[in-house]
Amino acid sequence: MKLPLETVVRTYQNRLYAAAFSACKNPQDAEDAVQDAFLQYWSLHKEFESEEHVRAWLLRVAINRAKNRARSFFRRNVVPLEDYMEQLRFETEEDSGLFQAVMALPAKYRMAIHLFYYEDYSVEEIANILHITPGNVKTRLSRGRAALRGALQEAWNNDEW
Repeated sequence: MKLPLETVVRTYQNRLYAAAFSACKNPQDAEDAVQDAFLQYWSLHKEFESEEHVRAWLLRVAINRAKNRARSFFRRNVVPLEDYMEQLRFETEEDSGLFQAVMALPAKYRMAIHLFYYEDYSVEEIANILHITPGNVKTRLSRGRAALRGALQEAWNNDEW
């Protein structure tokens, strides 16, 4: 099965952007990674097993492209997270604080947290997407939660919210 490109773009554009941004922390690089993923999907002559397989494949490609861009020698115009935060809209101040705390995590924990909580993937699915073992995913989730708990507890104690 291969879905029409227009349907895929409409359905997955925002999710892919969020995952790519989590990987590279740069809006322009995230947009480029998403475009690369869609371009690769369009040019690929492969049949997918299901719509879920398409989604997982696109997420894997977008995340990998974003990581490659983040490591690129030519990455010059990095927007600091503080500048980007001004462009985002959150329902509550707590949502903003949580987003900042998640984005402050090391990339390996941030990606596991994003895929688990925002994309609703299981540990097994995350392991397949990131090409790591399920045990490693559980470790990253545990350490990411601990880091978030510490950061949010510190912010709460300091009344930053």
